[in-house]
Amino acid sequence: MRYFLTGATGFIGHSLSRQLAQAGHEVITTARRPDRGRLLVELGVEVLPGDITDKSSMREAMRGVDGVFHVAAWYKIGATEKERREAEKINVDGTRNVLELMKELKIRKGVYTSTLAVFSDTHGRLVKENYRFKGPWLTEYDRTKWKAHYEVAVPMMEERLPLVIVQPGLVYGPGDTSSVHSMLQLYVRRRLLMTPKKTAFCWSHVDDTAEAHILAMEKGKPGESYIIAGQIHTLIEAMAIAEKISGIPAPKRHPGPKMVRFLAGIMYLAGRIVRLPDIYSYEGLRSIAGVTHIGNNEKAVSELGIPLRPLEEGLRETLEHEKLMLARGKIE
Repeated sequence: MRYFLTGATGFIGHSLSRQLAQAGHEVITTARRPDRGRLLVELGVEVLPGDITDKSSMREAMRGVDGVFHVAAWYKIGATEKERREAEKINVDGTRNVLELMKELKIRKGVYTSTLAVFSDTHGRLVKENYRFKGPWLTEYDRTKWKAHYEVAVPMMEERLPLVIVQPGLVYGPGDTSSVHSMLQLYVRRRLLMTPKKTAFCWSHVDDTAEAHILAMEKGKPGESYIIAGQIHTLIEAMAIAEKISGIPAPKRHPGPKMVRFLAGIMYLAGRIVRLPDIYSYEGLRSIAGVTHIGNNEKAVSELGIPLRPLEEGLRETLEHEKLMLARGKIE
């Protein structure tokens, strides 16, 4: 099969590219700077110039493919006003461009990477795919991904676009560049100050997440959404597992949601003076102040057969990678 993939140079996208190539599929992608796709070329991926915010730049690359994986997204905690405009342009307009081209070129099937974050804080509820949240959102990433999901992807599926939506949870693993990576960096350096009470996520290893995308392409029903998130653990539980694996003490401070929101207010003022680590920024702290981003993955397990790696197994590999980066001096 020949697949077009957006976001191939990103965290999930790179793993997905590798798995597709190893399975013998042809993979084509576009990048604003193709020279940065050297590792993809080594995998056998065809990298062409293009940008999801420029619809015409993707047309020839998408022409004649058997399927489309739209993984590319903007992600940042603590965005500036300029970055917020970029989020809208990439997450919303970029998604519209990809899906409109898929329709125009009559591509038989697509998989769009949404996120469990479109449900925002579920307040302890284990929600299913039909759950609907209407704001306000904790981060600009949440808001723009919600808009792309419900105002772009879902309406086009209702118009018979053969699209499947997948919703990962908290994706972790070697090569991550998100706030989870920042947290683990601080942890291996023994500088992680706290883990808030009640905060919980569905933890998904990046390779399992990528495999779930392939299963969605092969088995997913067009017009359906699938929560492909992993097992549920609080931050406190996750760092206790990390301590068991590494021997590095987990944080002993576990402030409640009110205290974390109070600290977020202080960091809002501090952030106007100095650059703060993502997880200690105003938006970063608000997004972990006792929130739960948890969803029921039974549909994806039963219909797709998605892999569910234990957190201890995946975190062991991830921490080994983080410690190796520290030893090589690649952690700032």
